[in-house]
Amino acid sequence: MRPPSSRRPIARLERARTMPRWVRGLDAAAARRINRRAAPDALLTGLSRAADGGLIWAAIAATMVVFGAHRAALRGVGSMLVAGVVSDVVVKRFFDGPRPGWDAVPHARRLRAYPRTTSFPSGHSASAAGFAAGVAWESPAAGAALAPLAAGVAYSRLHVGAHWLSDVVAGVAIGAVVASVGRLVVPARRRSSPPEPEVAQVIERIDLPASADGAGVLIVMNSGAGTSVIHLDPRPVIAERLPKARVRELEAHEAMADIVREIMAGEHPPEILGVYGGDGSVSRMAHLALEFDRPFLALPGGTFNHFARTAGLDSVELALDALEAGTGIAASVGELRAGDRTTTVLNSASIGVYPEFVAERTKRKARLGKWVGGVVAAWRGLRDAEPIEISIGGKRARVWSVFASIGRNTPGQVATFQRRTLSDDVLDVRVQHARGSRLQAVAALSFGAASRAVLRALRLLPPASDIEHITATEITISVRPSPGDAPFYAHDGELQRRPAVGPDGRYAMTCRILPRALRVYAPASTR
Repeated sequence: MRPPSSRRPIARLERARTMPRWVRGLDAAAARRINRRAAPDALLTGLSRAADGGLIWAAIAATMVVFGAHRAALRGVGSMLVAGVVSDVVVKRFFDGPRPGWDAVPHARRLRAYPRTTSFPSGHSASAAGFAAGVAWESPAAGAALAPLAAGVAYSRLHVGAHWLSDVVAGVAIGAVVASVGRLVVPARRRSSPPEPEVAQVIERIDLPASADGAGVLIVMNSGAGTSVIHLDPRPVIAERLPKARVRELEAHEAMADIVREIMAGEHPPEILGVYGGDGSVSRMAHLALEFDRPFLALPGGTFNHFARTAGLDSVELALDALEAGTGIAASVGELRAGDRTTTVLNSASIGVYPEFVAERTKRKARLGKWVGGVVAAWRGLRDAEPIEISIGGKRARVWSVFASIGRNTPGQVATFQRRTLSDDVLDVRVQHARGSRLQAVAALSFGAASRAVLRALRLLPPASDIEHITATEITISVRPSPGDAPFYAHDGELQRRPAVGPDGRYAMTCRILPRALRVYAPASTR
């Protein structure tokens, strides 16, 4: 028995006559090998169904829009639609031939209904490749994260017996070519630097100890940072330019604070503390630089590098140039006290929806990757997020989230992940009151100006009346978590376990500004 097939009136090319014998032999061998595996693998069967009509890609595109990647989402959807038309409307009309026989497919893996169109090429594979490749032209990191999912959809069509291997390969090729042609017709937008701060600042530039060869410098490397993007290995550059530096790579079980304190307690402690990693690693080393009163060298190696970018350090080479020249800035930072823990905050700290999102993404990162895990976490947030009750200055409120930015941030947004300047001596606190929907709560995590414009046009952003702005040099927040609230708060993209609640069911957090407290190496043009 075979799945139904309908001969199209204008079909001219028969599979049995046009496909080389070795291709047909490879198709048959691949089908036999896959069908010998009796395991049902329900995940793949479900994935094949989820890709019907491009539903899974539409859902991912909607989530990308929520998180600010609207151009990547638009290019992905456009490539997917065009690839689907080329595959299903154009190419299929010129090829005829049956699909694989479903009688050889294990019963648990069969679809409820098989398509009645001809087999060549696979429309699901074309759409999947078109979407992933289209996204990749705008955001290589997001495209790389989506590639395994697209490959899974393509393979699932073999898994359920809906297509031959050559159908899938042709579909993937169509999707990739369509996305590439689309990039030629509509070039991808060039990456630009973050916008200039909207408040004028008097930047306190300072001279710092210069080191042309790394003498007196300790650099701790977090090899696990920034694994969601591609970085060039910094070791050759560091070894060439700083041959006398002490470089210590963290093992998975080691804590940076323990290593640095041990080295500082030994003979000839370093005069300069540096770190290669993302914002979490940078904030931990900044805390130690303050503790030991040492100048701080930030080598960007994470996914976003928010603090380093604000400091003008877009690459390891620029940071090493500043070290060699001895140029720097006195940066204001935050000090966050939660229970018996004191943390240095470089960009922002938050409670509410965002820590829950990070916790969900972290839980799925090992299996799905950071970007796809983020999509799943966003959908979980849309389903499960609950408001929390806070008290500030004796005033109580139910809120979705609270963000405390170091320095005044961009007006009109809730989430403040990257600070705008290093020298503003205030906290900019954004409170999103829980008067809107979960969708608005998740949409508010978007922080790009373009994405906010799209979401505002779609009426997905919370109204301005739901967002309260507080400017202060110190603020204390008392929190009554909801029963399902994740037991974390976040700072600089990292999770910390929140303090235990007291007898009244609350815990307290205090954040204060430390004006110009951190001496950080930076180029002369730093904001």
